[in-house]
Amino acid sequence: MKFYNRTSEIKELRRIGNLAFDNYSRMTVITGRRRIGKTSLAVESTAGDAPTVYLFVSRKNEAALCNEFSQLVASALDCYIPVGIQSFAALFRLIMELGKTHRFNLIIDEFQEFVNINPSVYSDVQNVWDQYRKQTHVNLILMGSVFSMMHKIFEGYKEPLFGRADNIVRLSGFGTETLKEIVRDYRPGYDNYELLALYSITGGVPKYVELLCENSDLSIGGMLDYIVRENSPFTDEGRNILIEEFGKDYGTYFSILSCIASGINTQPDIEAALGAVSIGGQLRRLIDDYSIISRQRPIMAKERSQSVRYAINDNFLKFWFRYYDRNQSIVEIKNFGLLRSIIEADYTTFSGYMLERYFRLKMMECMEYSEIGSWWERKKGREANEIDIVGILAQGHKAVVAEVKRQRRNYDHKAFMEKVDRIKNAILSNYEIEPRLLTLDDM
Repeated sequence: MKFYNRTSEIKELRRIGNLAFDNYSRMTVITGRRRIGKTSLAVESTAGDAPTVYLFVSRKNEAALCNEFSQLVASALDCYIPVGIQSFAALFRLIMELGKTHRFNLIIDEFQEFVNINPSVYSDVQNVWDQYRKQTHVNLILMGSVFSMMHKIFEGYKEPLFGRADNIVRLSGFGTETLKEIVRDYRPGYDNYELLALYSITGGVPKYVELLCENSDLSIGGMLDYIVRENSPFTDEGRNILIEEFGKDYGTYFSILSCIASGINTQPDIEAALGAVSIGGQLRRLIDDYSIISRQRPIMAKERSQSVRYAINDNFLKFWFRYYDRNQSIVEIKNFGLLRSIIEADYTTFSGYMLERYFRLKMMECMEYSEIGSWWERKKGREANEIDIVGILAQGHKAVVAEVKRQRRNYDHKAFMEKVDRIKNAILSNYEIEPRLLTLDDM
């Protein structure tokens, strides 16, 4: 699959690389969930005249790892590296010494894995970096896919590498225009049902998109054929991603995420579904430490508003918890025909949620809004007068209030306008409102 998009990220990484070569060494951190394309981006951004040293940190003995790294450095920079280096601190010092006379890119992938090899590496890197940075010309790119660890290493104020990164690049999935470009390339004449399915399942995560493009015809049936089968790479993907984040205490986190994926999305309802256990601490960590869920309030609601719902940020994880985790017994006995029937029966509902998310993303990308969200109010203990999308325009006192329907025939104009009147009286009395219907045709 060819390299798509990432134009702004490549421009920024090359800007920093040029500063490293022309002035003095720079450190860039690239973070993002697994399969998001960090390595491809780093390699693409460093393609050029300067040599690149690429080091992948696997869980090996430190001395064995340094022996492997020494050979890679010697080959990439065409230089002599003494044998027998047993500590990464010594090797990193030698690499930075080379930066006095050489201009090169140094990419260290899965940097957070040093915590399992030798945690003192982070202090060693800090000491060497502080000593050599202004004397050398190394474009250092550090990458990692365990969000909680990378966040702690570089943004924990008590950690040795806090404040050392010149920039932190956080990668997310492909945007709507890139997804459309990809679908045009791989399925000319596609329809928006198929575009929505690709977005709903992958959330634009490059590796998942690549797998579906190269192993299916991108029809809805073709994508499900590849995803829902024995030995599918998607079957254990959610578990594999998150167990590394949560560690051995993943059970409660998985239960919470399964509830949210199935539509149980308020704290009282989740706690009731889990047997009246308290989950406030886990919800906070899922938001702050892991960035897996977000707290949602009605648009323009006060920070202390008690009207709070939780949502899984990642489309694929929402898909995985809704279908794979909830139906683990079916997966265990490999009854993938039944699992597919469950997905197909629920797909219209699930993709309807994803269509709302798609249009919010599309509105974000146009850069015309100062705030985008949903709105609802509670009446007699239940949510009422819910509006799918509200966008506050950055210029003027104007707002877009939108209803999202897969099909135009399901739209009730009178009922929607009653809700528009309600939100205008409640929070948008000083705004000029544009009511809008968004359907598959508007993707």
